[in-house]
Amino acid sequence: PPASQNNEQGSTLRDLLTTTAGKLRLGSTDAGIAFAPVYSTGTASGKSGRTMPNILDDIIASVVENKIPPNRAPKINVKSEIKDEPKDDKKCIQDDCSKRYSDIQYSWICDKHVLWLRDHKNSSNWKLFKECWKQGRPVLVSGMHKKMNFSLWKAESISLDFGNQQADILNCKDSIISNTNVKEFWDGFEDVSKRQKVKNGETALLKLKDWPSGEDFKAMMPARYEDLLKSLPMPEYCSPEGKLNLASHLPGFFVRPDLGPRLCSAYGVAATKDHDVGTTNLHIEVSDVVNILVYVGIAKGNGVLSKSGVLKKLEEEDLDDLLRKRLKDSSELPGALWHIYAGKDADKIREFLQKIAKEQGLEVLPEHDPIRDQSWYVNKKLRQRLFEEYGVKTCTVIQFLGDAIILPAGALHQV
Repeated sequence: PPASQNNEQGSTLRDLLTTTAGKLRLGSTDAGIAFAPVYSTGTASGKSGRTMPNILDDIIASVVENKIPPNRAPKINVKSEIKDEPKDDKKCIQDDCSKRYSDIQYSWICDKHVLWLRDHKNSSNWKLFKECWKQGRPVLVSGMHKKMNFSLWKAESISLDFGNQQADILNCKDSIISNTNVKEFWDGFEDVSKRQKVKNGETALLKLKDWPSGEDFKAMMPARYEDLLKSLPMPEYCSPEGKLNLASHLPGFFVRPDLGPRLCSAYGVAATKDHDVGTTNLHIEVSDVVNILVYVGIAKGNGVLSKSGVLKKLEEEDLDDLLRKRLKDSSELPGALWHIYAGKDADKIREFLQKIAKEQGLEVLPEHDPIRDQSWYVNKKLRQRLFEEYGVKTCTVIQFLGDAIILPAGALHQV
C-alpha cells in the first residue's frame, strides 16, 4: 500500500500491532490468540541459521487478538517446527547405527549405555557421537595418546620442568589440603618409598588438585597445551574453537564456567591398604567434560600390588565383557576406574547418601548436599545397596592409557 495509507493504519499502537500481525504467518490457538514464530530464519556466513528471538514478534504473539472470524477456518496454520521424536530413540540408535555408520569402528559398553569409539583417527566419528550425545550418554574414545608427544607427559618430565612450583596437594583419605612443593608429589609418583606417611604409618594417597588450570595451564605449559589441543577427540565439539562447541559461541555477557584445561594427577590406590577410597569423590560438573588419560605410572615399592594383582582387583568390579577383554590385552595399560551415573538419578543418590550418613551417626544438615560437597566415594558395598534399594545401576568404566571419556553436564561420577 502507499506510504500515506501505511501511516494511517499505524496511527495507534493497537493498529500497528494488528497490521503487523496480519503480515505474519497466523494460526489460532484454543484461546483464540494469533501467534507467530518466535525465531526467524536468517543467514550468517553464507549458511542458513536462526537468529536471536524477534522481540516484536514475541510481543505481538502475546497481545494481538485473532481477527479470523470463528465461523471461518484459517487458511494458513502454523505447523510445529519440532519434528516428532522416534518412539524409542535408544533402540533406534543401536539398531540403525550398524547400517548408517558402517565405516566407523565402535561398540556399545555398560549395558549399551556408553558408546566406545575405537578408532580416534576416523573423521566421521562426530556423526555417530552426535546421535549418542543427543541422548545425554557418556562416550569413550580410545588411542588419543597416539596423537600426542608422549615424552611431554611423563611424570619425570613434568617434575623436571615444574618441580619448584608450589601447589595444593590433597590427601584423598582425610581431605586435608596442604600447600607444598610440587617435586615432593612427583618424586613419590612411581616410587612408594618417597611418598608421605600419615600418622599410623600408612602411605598417603595424594592428589595434585587441578594444577595447573585454565589460563595458568596455557601460560605455564604452552607446549603441553598445544599438544593437548591438537589431540582432542571430536574437535568439532571438544576444541575451544569447535563449530559445535556451544561455549565458544556464547555472548560475552554470559558467566562462563571454568572450561580448563586442567591437569589432574593422583597416586593410585594400589599402594594403599584401604581400597574403598577414591581420588575423586562423587560429584557433578556444570559443563560437559572431556578427560584424557595422558600417562599411567607403574608404582614400585613395598606393599604395592603387582600388575596381576591390580588386574585381579579390577576384575572384581561389575565390568562389561568388552572391558574384561581389554584387561587381558597386554598392549593396554589400565589407569583409572570410573563409576558413572545418569543425571536423572541425582535425587535418588542424594537421598541414599543422606540415609547412609544417618545410619553412620553423621549429622545431616539441610544446607549440606552430599553431591555438591563431594564428601562421598561410594564403595562396592554401597553401590550394591544403591541398586537394591533405589534401582540405580552403576556404569563402571576402566580408563586405559590414551582413553578420552566425554561426559555430559549433570552426569555424576567418581574416580
